[in-house]
Amino acid sequence: MSGSPSKSDQNFMRQFSWLTTGLSILAIALMILAYTIYSHIPKEQDPAVTKRTEERIAPVGAVYAGDTGRAAMQAAQEAATKAAAAQVAYGGSTDGKTIYDNLCHSCHTAGVAGAPKLGDKGAWSARIAEGVATLTKHAIEGYTGPDGNHMPAKGGNPSLNDEQVGNTVKWMVDQAK
Repeated sequence: MSGSPSKSDQNFMRQFSWLTTGLSILAIALMILAYTIYSHIPKEQDPAVTKRTEERIAPVGAVYAGDTGRAAMQAAQEAATKAAAAQVAYGGSTDGKTIYDNLCHSCHTAGVAGAPKLGDKGAWSARIAEGVATLTKHAIEGYTGPDGNHMPAKGGNPSLNDEQVGNTVKWMVDQAK
């Protein structure tokens, strides 16, 4: 069985080669078509990832120049004040204990930033001596003491109204008496 292949073998090999080449070209064409279709489909974005990216690249502040800038800055502050005033914290509750339990306990239980612990008569006595009006004023406006203790305005919740803050201060003072 040596020698050159017969005519039928040569014909089979030629047809098989053409078939193999055609199928290879078809496969390559289908791969190119699939890649083209896939590359034009928009990628899905997780909304949480998009939000974190926007927060990360958002400007930290703004530059206000001259009278126009001053007016824009004042308008932004007024809008923020109105938005905070429109919100009433804790359903409008004026119960000092409720507000303490929801907000104040985080600092006044652990003594964070020099905050006097609830019920600590020694820590509260000097403050009570200044008067409840002064304590309420410090709680509403914020206060940084000479020893570095710090009270943020309205406990860090601008939606509290003055009555809520005052009632909470009175309740806390009553716990230290």
